[in-house]
Amino acid sequence: MNYPDEQNDDLQEIFDQVQYVHEQLYCMIVQLLRKEQISDSLGFLLNPNAQKLLEEQLKMHKEIELEKQNYHIITNSMKLIQNHKFNKNNYSEEIYNEIKEDLIKKISQNKKIIQFFQFLVLLTAIDNNFIQCGSNSLNLLVQIKVDLTNQNFENINIQNTSLVGANFMRCNLSQSQFDNVDISGINLNGAQLFNCKWKNLKIEELNNLNGHSSSVRSVCFMPDGSTLASSSYQEIRLWEVKTGQQKAQLNGHTGSVSSVCFSPDGTTLASGSWDNSIRLWDVQTQLQKAKFDGHSHYVMSVCFSPDGTTLASGSCDKSIIFWDVKIGEQKAKLEGHNHFVNSVCFSPDGTRLASGSEDKSIRLWDVKTGQEQLKINCHEYASMSICFSPDGTTLASGSYQEICLLDVQTGQQKAKLNSYSGEWVSSVCFSPSGTTLASGSYQEIRLWEVKTGQQKAQLNGHTGSVSSVCFSSDGTILASGSEDKSIRLWDIKTGQEQAKMDGLNHDFRQVCFSSDGTTLASCSDENFIRLWDVETGKEIQPSDKSYKDILIQFKTPLFSDNCLPATANITILLISQQAIFQAQGALILKGEFISQSGIDLKTQFKERGSCFLETFWQK
Repeated sequence: MNYPDEQNDDLQEIFDQVQYVHEQLYCMIVQLLRKEQISDSLGFLLNPNAQKLLEEQLKMHKEIELEKQNYHIITNSMKLIQNHKFNKNNYSEEIYNEIKEDLIKKISQNKKIIQFFQFLVLLTAIDNNFIQCGSNSLNLLVQIKVDLTNQNFENINIQNTSLVGANFMRCNLSQSQFDNVDISGINLNGAQLFNCKWKNLKIEELNNLNGHSSSVRSVCFMPDGSTLASSSYQEIRLWEVKTGQQKAQLNGHTGSVSSVCFSPDGTTLASGSWDNSIRLWDVQTQLQKAKFDGHSHYVMSVCFSPDGTTLASGSCDKSIIFWDVKIGEQKAKLEGHNHFVNSVCFSPDGTRLASGSEDKSIRLWDVKTGQEQLKINCHEYASMSICFSPDGTTLASGSYQEICLLDVQTGQQKAKLNSYSGEWVSSVCFSPSGTTLASGSYQEIRLWEVKTGQQKAQLNGHTGSVSSVCFSSDGTILASGSEDKSIRLWDIKTGQEQAKMDGLNHDFRQVCFSSDGTTLASCSDENFIRLWDVETGKEIQPSDKSYKDILIQFKTPLFSDNCLPATANITILLISQQAIFQAQGALILKGEFISQSGIDLKTQFKERGSCFLETFWQK
């Protein structure tokens, strides 16, 4: 009798054998088996003629030679795995947890073994003798968090396993067969699902979207773009951007966390809360490093200086405090405002701090001395948003019906942009070059020429107040978040809307680009964060190919000159505390998707934004 530890040792021995096999050899074998329409792959490969056929194929690939030793390693590994319990039992069951945990520790960083798993998954499309080991392999690939997006899984046959949280975004799963598979939290956004036969499916909480327990109030990327911080009621969460998995939950605040900000080196996270405190967190250990108590009312905004040595906090107690990050002590308390301090912002060189307040003033402070340098009264109403130009010479402030551009040295008004009528300017943002200013107000965004103060363009499309605007790192795209529950991407050169991301039934509070400009984060009242795919200067597509390109694959075209509209913009990653089933922009043609209780799941796919091609064909 084989005990679990013995089974594990056997598996490890099998996997150890394939550590020197070239990836291209697997690809060639799969292509050969498909070409020859083989159903008994092992029997075919053990025939000497198969090796000759493979050698003929490999003549086209001079970078790899067929080594007989590696060929025999593959066939021997296939023979061993076929007869192993790994090919008979469901390793996603709880009794195998220890075995899998041990395996994952040993193989998670081994690229060669991961390639062997991928080979076994593809074998399920060819040979029914490898269905269970291929299914178990796919389960392990999901748990190891291997990137499975944008891959061809056509015809795979998966059964008796769990694929909870699997990310199959933009994958080709056409003609695949799933039987008794848990697909809770699976990401099928933009996937191609033609003639699938999926039955006995399990999907948990199809109608619940869970993450934070309350509204997400602030999001901030780590400078290297690898981690995203989000804040909500009494909690902060750290998310791995690549996988969307939660890395940590930081608890300690006893009130809503209104603002989070990473230090420039990414090692520390600062948080400001309605519990009147500021806390510093060690990003690596996720432990609290310091707690600053100095404010007597809500902390509304926190901001690190460019060198990371000083933290500024603005509060509803009308004050701003400078904190020494290294020793954890208050350096200075800046008093002068006579109403709530809504926002604080360091100049690019770190010598000055700007603050905007409900008292209608903007103030500039000397960071070194803590002294007020300038008090600027250019608004008749509160300053809602402030932003330094990239060169630090100009400050923009948004208020009711107007924006002031101010000379940082003199405090003199350079220009007053007041084309708004009866609306608050809720957000202002300079382009990376500093030549253009974007502003958001009710239902519209305006682009301004900073040098002349003239309006360059008006971007219309939103049907609610624009709460946030943000430029991509190269300045070619502007993102906007609105109370109309959508995010929109705008081409700065043409002023045209590139894409619209709908936010279900919730208003978007804030949008933020990653440092490389490829990813956009958004937060709203819906209790989770979305990450959006941004291809610089190009329209975001629902898949790597347009619908028309995909449909060309049919011998008899379903649509002659009529291609489907590419309007379903795709969330590449939905960050949430719990797994959420997604199928936005999935292309479905015929096939079946049946739950374990016999329910047809096509309705759920439609609710998640899938595109049923039969419907378009009939129309």
